[in-house]
Amino acid sequence: MTHRQRLSMIVAALVAALGLSFTGAGVASAAPRAAAAPSPVAALATPITGTADNGSFAGTFTPSQFTTQNGNVLATGLLTGTVSDSSGAPIGTVSRTVSMPVTVAAVTCQVLNLVLGPLHLDLLGLVVDLNQVHLVITAVQAAGNLLGNLLCAITHLLDGTPTAGGLAALLNAILALLGQL
Repeated sequence: MTHRQRLSMIVAALVAALGLSFTGAGVASAAPRAAAAPSPVAALATPITGTADNGSFAGTFTPSQFTTQNGNVLATGLLTGTVSDSSGAPIGTVSRTVSMPVTVAAVTCQVLNLVLGPLHLDLLGLVVDLNQVHLVITAVQAAGNLLGNLLCAITHLLDGTPTAGGLAALLNAILALLGQL
C-alpha cells in the first residue's frame, strides 16, 4: 500500500465517520461560509445519501478544510448532489460549501509488538523447537471498550493530550499533502 493510499484511507475514514444525514430541506438551506475555503481534494469525495418522508438526497461531500468550534472539530467542504421527491423525480440540485462535525468511530493503538527469533531448548532429553513468534497486541478505543480505552490511555500517557485545534491542523496538513499528489 502506497503512502498516498494510506493517507487517503485515513482521511476517507474520518470523513466517512461524519454522521451525515438528510432531513427534509436542511441540506438545501445550508448556509455558505463567508470566507472562501481552500479547494476540495477530489480524491476524498465521499458518497452521501439520505431519505426523508418527502424525498431523498444523493450526492458527495468533498472536504477542503478542518476547523474547530467550541472544542469540536468541523469538516468544511463542498456538498453536491440531487434532491428528489418521494416518487424519485429530481426536484433540484445542491452545490454548497457546508461545515459538519467530525467524529472518529474507533481508534486503535498498538500496545505491544514482540518478535522472538527461533528457539531451541534441550532440557535433559526434552527438546523444544520454536520457530519465529510475532506477537501483536492492539487495543481498540471506543465507547464501551473499557480495557481498550484504558490500554490506549496508558500507551499515550506521556504523549500529551491533542486539542481539537491540533487535530484540525493535522487534518489540514494531510489534505494539503493529498492535494499536492
